[in-house]
Amino acid sequence: MSRLKKSAFTLALALAAVGCSDPVDKAAKARIFSPEDPPKVVASAKQKLPPEDVASNPQVARRILGMDAAEVTERLGPHRFQSSVSYEWSSDNSNPVKLTETRTFRAGPGGVSGDFHGVLENSRDQGLEVMRVGGQVFARNRYGPFRQRLRDRGMAERTRTELTGAIRDFDTLFQGRLKLAPEGTITYEGRTAWRYAVTLGPASEAAASRALPAAFAPKGNVDESTRRRAAFFAHRVPRSLDGEVVVDAETSVVLKARLDGRIGVPSEKTPEAAELRLTLESAISELGQDPKLQPPEDFLPDADKPQGIADALDAFGIERKKPEGADKDKPGAEAPPEPEEEEAN
Repeated sequence: MSRLKKSAFTLALALAAVGCSDPVDKAAKARIFSPEDPPKVVASAKQKLPPEDVASNPQVARRILGMDAAEVTERLGPHRFQSSVSYEWSSDNSNPVKLTETRTFRAGPGGVSGDFHGVLENSRDQGLEVMRVGGQVFARNRYGPFRQRLRDRGMAERTRTELTGAIRDFDTLFQGRLKLAPEGTITYEGRTAWRYAVTLGPASEAAASRALPAAFAPKGNVDESTRRRAAFFAHRVPRSLDGEVVVDAETSVVLKARLDGRIGVPSEKTPEAAELRLTLESAISELGQDPKLQPPEDFLPDADKPQGIADALDAFGIERKKPEGADKDKPGAEAPPEPEEEEAN
């Protein structure tokens, strides 16, 4: 080996030794080869949220009222959640419009990754049903057959969050103005819990002054339904609120809630005055009881190319298009990909 090669080899060894002893490199290697962090929801579930501080600490109150279903499952284990939400919309020039939703959710063991079964039904004969058993997801609308969802895309987790998020949604509609006053402790489902009276709190100056980006405007004219919804969210004013919330002393999970409130839209802000009455009753039961969920006996397999659109075209005698250059007469020629099937509503 020549002297030049020996010098280069020695220099490379020296640089490698210096690099290994560099504290920055050591820290980087420690991060790379460290055990994987647990899911964020698992870490959140370990956070202590003293229920006795709910009335005096708005941050603790918002965390407890807006707790996600995955975190609730991590804190409580298997349980059954059920809620009933009623909406009554009235205005000066129309009859009241009413809608009632019933939400049922059963969580099995396993925490955030465990089995669950959720059902949503309303008074207009609509609904959906989603379940995850052994890592497999199945979904259907109220009267349709179950279909396996191999490419779930997070639909099951989103549905779980929406089904159990009635209190969070209630608080959002009332602009975070749920004010809780302690009324001592009670025993609920054999557990010690704090009971709070709920009233309408003062408007938050920070929320009122917060600048939000302008909403996207459609190219054409806005339809009447969209105009009413946009006016409601932009100009809504909470008018009254009462009820109670029961919070578990050990896990800080809301075990029971009863809320009744009214939100108005003043006539000077919109073409006509309107009011929404919103009521909620929810309760958690069967704590620690494994529901032993099983997949549905009959279900449709997941489809790579849903046939709904293609079948409709066939019914009207419209030939399916094929990729350019494909031989139409050649057997096995593939058709272009069709739009993915929408989630069950």
